[in-house]
Amino acid sequence: VQQISGMLTELFQRARLEKPGQVDPRAAEFTLSLLAAIYDRSGTGYIKTRSAAAALIALSGDTPLAKYRAFFQFYAVPDGKAALITRSALRSLLTDLNQIPAIVGESCTLSCVEIATHSCFHGVLNSAIVEEKFLSWLRSEPAVLLWLPTCYRLSATEMVFHQARCR
Repeated sequence: VQQISGMLTELFQRARLEKPGQVDPRAAEFTLSLLAAIYDRSGTGYIKTRSAAAALIALSGDTPLAKYRAFFQFYAVPDGKAALITRSALRSLLTDLNQIPAIVGESCTLSCVEIATHSCFHGVLNSAIVEEKFLSWLRSEPAVLLWLPTCYRLSATEMVFHQARCR
């Protein structure tokens, strides 16, 4: 938790320099509190860095495709010239991401993670998949992660302004 706190402090200090007046001085503290509520409910003082990174990526304002690529980078394992994501890495990713809606009582069971993992690897004979297969599966909006593109769509509509008047 202390390492993540330091990273968040540095991250938000840089953001404050880039966007003066737009970043709350307590952003690092609030973000750490959220991450602890998601990943350290028992108060052990330990949060996996990869889990925290997944949450920060998921909650960022980036496009779903950019998020999906970042997830692949964090969870994939190198295999010669390419990187691959294994079934166990996908399970870890989905379990980590599933903790985010769980904080508001909207999680699914472990069987949802298994069903999603099976659907991603459907028809795959290897023990791991390449990025394109992973991205293709995520673009199909699997039920376990349906909240992710939905949140993006909601945040994107906040910026829409219509020049219409009602009488």
